[in-house]
Amino acid sequence: MILDGKKIASEIRSELREQIASRVAQGKRAPRLGIVIVGHNPASETYVANKIKACAEVGIEVERVALEADITEEQLLAEVERLNHDEQIDGFIVQLPLPDHITETTILSAIDYRKDVDGLTPANVGRTVQGLPSLVSATPRGIRELLARNGIQTAGKHVVVIGRSNIVGKPIAMLLMQRPYLSLPGMSASSLGDATVTICHSKTRDLAAICRTADIIIVAAGCPKLLTADMVREGVVVIDVGINRVEDPASPRGYRLTGDVDFEHVAPKAAYITPVPGGVGPMTIASLLQNTLQAYNEHTR
Repeated sequence: MILDGKKIASEIRSELREQIASRVAQGKRAPRLGIVIVGHNPASETYVANKIKACAEVGIEVERVALEADITEEQLLAEVERLNHDEQIDGFIVQLPLPDHITETTILSAIDYRKDVDGLTPANVGRTVQGLPSLVSATPRGIRELLARNGIQTAGKHVVVIGRSNIVGKPIAMLLMQRPYLSLPGMSASSLGDATVTICHSKTRDLAAICRTADIIIVAAGCPKLLTADMVREGVVVIDVGINRVEDPASPRGYRLTGDVDFEHVAPKAAYITPVPGGVGPMTIASLLQNTLQAYNEHTR
């Protein structure tokens, strides 16, 4: 069965649109998201445009802050500090990647965790690890929602995560292994955690053997078709986070998008599998919207 991220994300946007409209009807202001983009990276500009479009669809206002690539780290920190103290901004993100002369961890660490709707600050990551209420990193939150809204339980299951990034690999492992502490729309707390998690990476020995023991495999390695059919058992659940551009002369764009999974050959063995595109990607943006509403609710309480 295909795990349709577009469909679930659309359902989430409908829920958010109703909730925001209800608050506005009560005389409250609309939620407001800040988006900081540094430089003119085409991929980043596309991602930001998609986020702004999604915000408009549900009734979230956006302040787009465009800064030149040669901005100093101190100037960017000053902009972060301004947004931290702006009472009209409920949450904000600094679009990654940043120019090489700016230290990513320095910028993320400066964001007020209560406004960190990307869920990437050390404070939010730490709260997630400890099982405390937090703004959960958007892609892991989206993966968790995708599993739960399709009735896929993680309790007692063996989950193999391929990739150890701070954005996906580490936080999704923490979320799925911990005791459940938080219910989200459409999700019961019992479906959210209690998994046995193995994290694999480029130095892992005999990756295929480990994957064949998994009930659920989450691949976020940035390597096209890394997971092949001989690495999975029948009935596995496969979540493909990878988005890779592969040259394709037959395509009008000269390339096509592919995931980290050899979809054509793995899908027949999988009970559930996400496509690329149309799987995890739409869920990430939907989770950003959910985090923005969560931050707004706390801010305007």
